[in-house]
Amino acid sequence: MAKTSRSANRTLKTKPYKPNTETRADGDGNSIDNRILLSLSREESSQILPRLEFVRQKLHQVLHEAGETIKSGYFVNSGLISILAVQPNGKSVEVGLIGREGFVGLPVLVGYSSSATRAMVQGDATAYRCDVQMLKQLMERFPRLERQLHRFAHQLAMQTTQIAACNRLHDVVSRLARWILMSQDRMRSDKLPLTQEFLAHMLGTRRSSVTIAAGALQKAKLISYSRGSVTIFNRKKLEDAACDCYGIVQRQLESWETEAS
Repeated sequence: MAKTSRSANRTLKTKPYKPNTETRADGDGNSIDNRILLSLSREESSQILPRLEFVRQKLHQVLHEAGETIKSGYFVNSGLISILAVQPNGKSVEVGLIGREGFVGLPVLVGYSSSATRAMVQGDATAYRCDVQMLKQLMERFPRLERQLHRFAHQLAMQTTQIAACNRLHDVVSRLARWILMSQDRMRSDKLPLTQEFLAHMLGTRRSSVTIAAGALQKAKLISYSRGSVTIFNRKKLEDAACDCYGIVQRQLESWETEAS
């Protein structure tokens, strides 16, 4: 494993970024875990939630395709959504991850009807779906909802910018450690359904490189890696193995959370 500076990561708390939120349920008894929806007052929620549809999503389901019209937005409630940049030859590389902290369909916030990226479900997920026209009406009526959506757009842009720098500057092993940590933060489980194909998309590299990188982390007893599954054994040491980009993103999110409170 290549030796790089881990000073920033060593000071990072092992507990992933998680702003304070209360537990709520919708009218059908489904637990509301999406942080944007949880940031709303109960009065706002009582008016917004009846206009959303709780949906279950399956592995590799495409929520919207690059270049195609966005018909619905999704407040991710559980699971993991992969944001992929698709090339003309059909190849793709992951440029972002969205979990319960966020929303899929950000271009519609500023009046665009299509996306430059593909949004694909990685592992079973749930979400609150909203028709685009209804979403526009809700944002006009509820300024706090609009503000929270725009804040998440900036958070995702920051994440994407850091990932671009990371892919240029850091080795595959430390990048893989970072992606696993980011995935765990969103899926809230030590066992992650991360296939070799998905990890290759994550890292923008060949499957053989994924095998070598995962093998290095497994040899260090940080993870267990088998076909289609990653199990985390030691999160703290995995943070130490990750590049500094993980800590940079987490600290910026924490800083913004403090500024917004």
